[in-house]
Amino acid sequence: MEHLLSQMRQLRIPAMAAALEQKWQTPNTYDELSFEERLTLLVEQEHLSRDNNRIKRLRKQANLRLQAKPEDIRYPAARGLRKEQMQPLLEGRHLLYQQNILITGPTGSGKTFLGCALGEQACRQNYRVQYHRLSHLLETLKLGHVDGSYLKVLSKLQKVDLLILDDWGLEGFQGKQITDLLDVIEDRYERRSTVIISQLPVNQWYDLMDNPTVADALLDRLIHNAHRLVLQGESQRKKQLATPDEIK
Repeated sequence: MEHLLSQMRQLRIPAMAAALEQKWQTPNTYDELSFEERLTLLVEQEHLSRDNNRIKRLRKQANLRLQAKPEDIRYPAARGLRKEQMQPLLEGRHLLYQQNILITGPTGSGKTFLGCALGEQACRQNYRVQYHRLSHLLETLKLGHVDGSYLKVLSKLQKVDLLILDDWGLEGFQGKQITDLLDVIEDRYERRSTVIISQLPVNQWYDLMDNPTVADALLDRLIHNAHRLVLQGESQRKKQLATPDEIK
């Protein structure tokens, strides 16, 4: 038995080996099953294990800011988020049709949670995801001009199925930042999906940019056919910190 298990692990089917070992430890459990049915159970165990491991790798690569789960999304009327609006996004329609998602709302309204929940769902659907705070990504692109890695960074971003950019517009865009962003978005336009998370409403984004020509090109590619999620209501973080008397 040990020799067979060792061979199975060498063949890189460890989940099948573990399932077979468990079967041997519980004799008579599967006696009523045919050989084909027993083999099917072992193969299904290996397939499930590989799926789970792949999702774990995708989660690690995504580097999501929050461990948000799509099933934990809430839809109170005051929040302005409708379940029927989210359903096609949770099904991955935006990924299938390479559409963007623009999430806006006040501080603490749950924008980052929602973006990370969409990222988690994409990982479960076997899509490659990356989360970035925009200021950090802009700094990486800036350094890329200096050390010669700029095109390599762009190439990596282009291959990501769902790119999540948080804290969009927290600071205005200056100098080469806006052209760097245009390079990122242009490479992904109608090829991949991008999620933008911002405190500012979309109609104020143009004023953040000091180059009207590039601003027009960038926003056109971001906004065209994009899904807009506008969150409302009181800060969720303030609610969590409030005392019972304050909640009343």
